Amino acid sequence: MKRYAFACLVFFSSHFGFTQQYDFAQYVNPFIGTGGHGHTFPGATVPFGMVQLSPDTRIDGSWDGCGGYHYSDNVIYGFSHTHLNGVGVSDYGDIMLMPTMGEPSFDNKTYSSTFSHKNEKASAGYYSVKLDKHNIDVRLTASTRVGFHEYTFNEKGQANIILDLNHRDKLLQGDVRIVNSRTVEILRRSEAWARDQYVFARIEFNQPMTLSKVKANGKNEANFYSGTEVALSFSKPVAKGEKIWVKVALSPTGYEGAALNLTEIKHWDFERTIKDAKVLWNLELTKIQIEEKDKDKLAIFYTALYHTMMQPNIAEDLDGKYRGRDNQIHVADTFDYYTVFSLWDTFRGAHPLYTLLDKKRTADFINTFIKQYEQGGRLPVWELASNETDCMIGYHSVSVMADAMAKGIQGFDYEKAFEAAKHSAMLDHLGLEAYKKNGFIAIDDEHESVSKTLEYAYDDWCIAQMAQLLGKTDDYQYFMKRSQNWKNVFDWESGFMRPKKNGGWDKPFEPREVNNNYTEGNSWQYSFFVPQDIPGMIEAYGGPAKFEAKLDEMFTAPSETTGREQADITGLIGQYAHGNEPSHHMAYLYNYIGKPEKTKEKVHYILNEFYKNTPDGLIGNEDCGQMSAWYVLSSLGMYSVTPGKPDYAKTTPYFEKAIIHFENNQSLTITSKGHKGYLKEVLATSKQESITPIIPVPVMQAESKAFKKNLEVSLIPAPKNKAFYSFDNKTFKKYKQPFFINKSVTVYAYSEDDNQNRSHTVSASYFQKANDWSVDIKSKYSAQYHAGGPEGLIDGILGNENWRKGDWQGYQGQDFEAVIDLKKETKINEIAGRFLQDTRAWIVMPRKVDYYVSHDNINFELAGTVANTVDANDYKEQIKAFVLPVKGKTARYVKVVAKNFGTLPEWHQGAGGDAYIFTDEILIQ
Repeated sequence: MKRYAFACLVFFSSHFGFTQQYDFAQYVNPFIGTGGHGHTFPGATVPFGMVQLSPDTRIDGSWDGCGGYHYSDNVIYGFSHTHLNGVGVSDYGDIMLMPTMGEPSFDNKTYSSTFSHKNEKASAGYYSVKLDKHNIDVRLTASTRVGFHEYTFNEKGQANIILDLNHRDKLLQGDVRIVNSRTVEILRRSEAWARDQYVFARIEFNQPMTLSKVKANGKNEANFYSGTEVALSFSKPVAKGEKIWVKVALSPTGYEGAALNLTEIKHWDFERTIKDAKVLWNLELTKIQIEEKDKDKLAIFYTALYHTMMQPNIAEDLDGKYRGRDNQIHVADTFDYYTVFSLWDTFRGAHPLYTLLDKKRTADFINTFIKQYEQGGRLPVWELASNETDCMIGYHSVSVMADAMAKGIQGFDYEKAFEAAKHSAMLDHLGLEAYKKNGFIAIDDEHESVSKTLEYAYDDWCIAQMAQLLGKTDDYQYFMKRSQNWKNVFDWESGFMRPKKNGGWDKPFEPREVNNNYTEGNSWQYSFFVPQDIPGMIEAYGGPAKFEAKLDEMFTAPSETTGREQADITGLIGQYAHGNEPSHHMAYLYNYIGKPEKTKEKVHYILNEFYKNTPDGLIGNEDCGQMSAWYVLSSLGMYSVTPGKPDYAKTTPYFEKAIIHFENNQSLTITSKGHKGYLKEVLATSKQESITPIIPVPVMQAESKAFKKNLEVSLIPAPKNKAFYSFDNKTFKKYKQPFFINKSVTVYAYSEDDNQNRSHTVSASYFQKANDWSVDIKSKYSAQYHAGGPEGLIDGILGNENWRKGDWQGYQGQDFEAVIDLKKETKINEIAGRFLQDTRAWIVMPRKVDYYVSHDNINFELAGTVANTVDANDYKEQIKAFVLPVKGKTARYVKVVAKNFGTLPEWHQGAGGDAYIFTDEILIQ
């Protein structure tokens, strides 16, 4: 929009001389991260641009194809205009064009082409490649909202440009209108990670083209084509060496917006557009100037800085119109509206970097958050293309807002930001209801319970900081108390953050195990996440010496995890995992116990070993700039361990000299000897808060949740506290020793210190079984999907669709077989087995279930078979009881055999992998 362009020009005029003196864009290597598990893309884009024009070598939605391109591939399917930088879920790839020759085809196996990396180049704002199949040279560049293509046809013949709207994700609606022989209008509405994404586009050719072929399963009228299968070919005869240029403007709002946005490039001068893109990149990259002779280190640093500036993406037209979270069109008249907020990742390092380099955009990001709260009912979690994906956990928008407020960044409404933050924290979804009631989330309440408890506690501290700045004393006290809830999942005996189930610690416990109690990690990788109360965390571990020993143990432990395979957990140093974000602050924790030399050792090791000038030069997903932001900040000798505080943890800088150029025309020089120049941005110190500690809840322990005759229950209060318990939540008595129960009951308990300060009251429910049956499982369940052991299949406690809470047993790549001993000859009328399907998670209904009966556990008679009726391609999470009426048979033993679905088919993202059977309860009447 004009206002946006004016801001750029103001900065450009004050910064132009410096950018002309230094060309840092020359060091950018867009291929870094395109191999391994980096998930980046090499195509043309400008800083924070709407367009990311890049080749697509992956169209199957595979994990390593999330960015659309992988360096190990040798086939290009086309060039699309939107891409995600280093994420973990596949989406984007909108408005795909592919040049071909000869007879046009809409079969992507036909119109795709092999290519060689020796004929491929990429730099900041530019990409080129030779397509082998028809000897076509492709060059790409971009402005903020326009992708610019140049195709050179090196052979004489019919040239085609294929537009295929059925590319990568699911097409919900495709409309194409031929305006004239040089202009085409498009709507692409699609579903993937973003469930309802709108992309409008205007294509303009530099010369007339003929519509040579059409596929449209909806309307097929003169100059208008629509449907859920839409592709068109535009053709013309070309001489050898002839070029065709194509401009594609995007808009989230409509055809008028796309037409307006096309005016960003009014000419057909491809070289000029490349130069303009490079100027825009140098305007951003020169904000940090490093002195370094090693060209690889220059490439790594400036590519890292480049990766931090590829998103969030401008999501408004030149006139300020944007599509809001309510799917309505709005106008951003006082700020610029953005999209792609990977907040679980970026709150840790990328956003604190933006507060240094880009205060204007930081304010605009927050204004975007506020509008999304007003239009969508809550702050964004992981927003994509005006859709809330609800991917990852926490409400980390509040971290970004609190950090900006703590650093005095202006340009947004502090009161409205606090209102939005408080509202999001007081909702009852995603485990928050239990969190507010009990002071923690248990496995019984929500999956990823430990991680959610810890991250909610940090976010609550952020809201408390906002409240304090605004003089809201009651809110400050309330959220500061909530910020201490981490203590309710900290096991003071083992020194780990542990999951709780039915009031006690879940067992068995293995801190290296990756399971559904943690978010993309294990207990080691979450047991140091208390950035809001580092002194309290050190004290909980037993003081500085014991805390140091625990950190040392983490960094020196065996570098293997157990449990679920988690591709995100990479870059292991012991159990520290630099390839995923929860570990990113940990090396800096040595600073807080007076051991900065250990921080330097670990940080410099990571800088040297986990960042390379190669396609696999990132140790994990780029995650929208977070992996690179860690490198940028850490190489400068700083990191924001606690966003929301106006200070940075320090370490020895990596480079001999670095200069940060701020928006106010001040600069800061950083060397190993110290800092010189404008110090306010990095040397501010936050005051130490006086935090009133909470009383942790007691731990209730019993052998199981269900029992046959009686059950022993014990209570373990935190050190220096005592426990009280009750059976009616009214009359409590002091706990002195374990007690027995002999009927179904709920036990309530709380802890109390010597000053009569109380913890939350927690509860545990125990059920006396109606029978004394036993079960012998012949198959082997996965350790992380145990449902409490074999008895969990006959305890009468039924799991629901949220299998991640731990109530289901999982069997991968094998049939399920179990024998139930009814203890005596019993008349049986019905047998049923409950099974669950969540196809996205590889959990598929069994093909059939066979039921057998026996008198002696040796000779079994087939009682009947129940076939599956649920399609494996049905992605709805659902439960089915395979019920068999048996008409009064008498037997002592019942055998259940469920046949595994087998290998996942081609249509599944995990094609070739082994399906799971998930079962919870065997019911016999």
